[in-house]
Amino acid sequence: MAAKPRDLCDRTFLFASDVVAFCLVLARQPGAHRQIAGQLLRAGTSVGANAEEARAAFTRREFAFKNGIVLREARESRFWLRIILTNKLAATDATEPLLAEANELVGIYTVTVRRSKQNISNLEVRTEK
Repeated sequence: MAAKPRDLCDRTFLFASDVVAFCLVLARQPGAHRQIAGQLLRAGTSVGANAEEARAAFTRREFAFKNGIVLREARESRFWLRIILTNKLAATDATEPLLAEANELVGIYTVTVRRSKQNISNLEVRTEK
């Protein structure tokens, strides 16, 4: 397996691309498969799009806010992947790597958001003095 990019925008772009490929296959079947593929597609691609938006943030608050959206979308992606896996809607060997990456992104962005908010709080305390 190739090493994951260190750059988070590159990493979330690859995740979004993998989600698109996965959803193209999943959506071939009607009903729940197609509906869930659409939900996962929106959440999974939003992870990368919002990571790009966060990178372009003008303020620390905007950075924290945009990364909060990335975190929410990564969590939603993880939810849909767990639904797919639990209900055997797609092959396990295709679903598990995406779920593992979603879990890692949730962990990374949980820390990123927490640190961003802490930095904002620390700055506000310093400016009040």
